[in-house]
Amino acid sequence: MNLTFLAWLRHLSRVCGFDSADAFPPGHRHARTHWNAAYFDIASDMTPEQIERRLCAAIVNTPAVFGHITNPTPRMQRALLSVLDERMRRTGNPGNLVALLIAAHASLHIEEALPGLNKAILASIGQTMADREAATLAFLVQMPAPFDVIDMPP
Repeated sequence: MNLTFLAWLRHLSRVCGFDSADAFPPGHRHARTHWNAAYFDIASDMTPEQIERRLCAAIVNTPAVFGHITNPTPRMQRALLSVLDERMRRTGNPGNLVALLIAAHASLHIEEALPGLNKAILASIGQTMADREAATLAFLVQMPAPFDVIDMPP
């Protein structure tokens, strides 16, 4: 009786949104995308679209949280790329944002946000992180709008 009651209580808690979600619902297109619930306040009763919007907003506000997402969706990657683009315009220094993007593409299950991005990142395996970041930035410089404005020093 107690196990049945606890199972029902857990289910009710999830349905009512009292739990924090750490992944999209099973069967969703991006079901392999997971995040550390300690860094994101995502109620379990939110729709996948709301969840993705919340995660993208968190990435724009605090780009370092991108490192706490496994298999980020293309939309999440584009959110990081927009922050990267803005940072390159303002300071010319991408900081660790390119390294976060490279680390995300270490997964075999990631969908790339830009055509050829995964191939460009994988081509730099075996190089130092600085060389990998430079190669990835060189690829991003070649991309059409909105990511064609990154001015990288020669």
